[in-house]
Amino acid sequence: MLKLEARATPSRAMSLASPLLALALTVLIGIGLFIVLGKDPVRGLQMFFVEPLKSGYQLSELAMKAVPLVLIALGLAVCFRSNVWNIGAEGQFILGAIFAGGVAMQAGPDTARGFFVVVLLAGVVGGMVWAALTAGLRDGFNANEILVSLMLVYVADMLLSYLVYGPWKDPAGFNFPQTVTFAEATKVPRLFTGLRVHIGLVIALVMVAVFAVFLFRTYAGLKLQVGGLAPMAARYAGFSSRQALWTALLISGGMAGLAGALEAAGPLGQLTPHVPSGYGFAAIIVAFVGRLNPVGIVFSAILMSMFYIGGELAQSRMGLPKSITGVFQGLLLFALLACDTLIHHRIRWQRGARLTTVQREA
Repeated sequence: MLKLEARATPSRAMSLASPLLALALTVLIGIGLFIVLGKDPVRGLQMFFVEPLKSGYQLSELAMKAVPLVLIALGLAVCFRSNVWNIGAEGQFILGAIFAGGVAMQAGPDTARGFFVVVLLAGVVGGMVWAALTAGLRDGFNANEILVSLMLVYVADMLLSYLVYGPWKDPAGFNFPQTVTFAEATKVPRLFTGLRVHIGLVIALVMVAVFAVFLFRTYAGLKLQVGGLAPMAARYAGFSSRQALWTALLISGGMAGLAGALEAAGPLGQLTPHVPSGYGFAAIIVAFVGRLNPVGIVFSAILMSMFYIGGELAQSRMGLPKSITGVFQGLLLFALLACDTLIHHRIRWQRGARLTTVQREA
């Protein structure tokens, strides 16, 4: 029989191989799922892993969807490495979009072209404000940051609905719940003519380099990680757990807010009830599949973006439900959790004990 045996030390090789094994398991389970649904599994896998890479337009769409995932996951990596469990990045994403939208609606036809920078900064502030609520409740009342940050997602969603159905509704929008279209000066510049990928891609790549240096080459990053891995050692060294809490959550909230601002001032160009797109929750998977490493997060975000685009293609071309995207994301997460068991354990084959004379006679 198979038995899990604890390793003396965690396996570095399995730590690196676990995401690849999880992806392989996800593919195998996905094949079975397509067969159960009566769909061609080869065509189904093609929708997820081939079609998103076939043309320049598809690659630009892949990059556009990866940008918010990378930005949010970078902030979450800081939180999780600091042992601060921010599960509410989706709410911070929404508040970033709201703050950015509120500033963008103040612009007019004569506004300077660089005004989009102010819009993005407003999004960062919005995300930080929403994350500060979680930090304040955890710091002042010892509230559980998992529950607080998660519940604030629904508050943010309701706030967005109130604004687009109420005071911010476009009076010339035929009663649709949406704001006015933002002025051209507030929109994020696109990188290529005819493609939707915008300057957020450059920002995301710069942030990857910044966070790699911050986490692994600075004293401030060391303090955060020591506080997460060894709280007793951090206190002995004089590191402030309170400061680590606020720093991690404000960084994470700011990055989620920046992603929300890029989404509102980029492909959307206005606020609608559809601003919440699940990026904040998907970025949790991205962060863990990427091993909370900025470089790994890039590859993980690309994979998750392929799931988004593949789900849309499978819906339109194969008649599969929209939820197929979430199914693949969930499969990847649970497969990763299962494979991570092998980091601290190894599988051994153990022969069954020989039957005693009394057992054989019975």
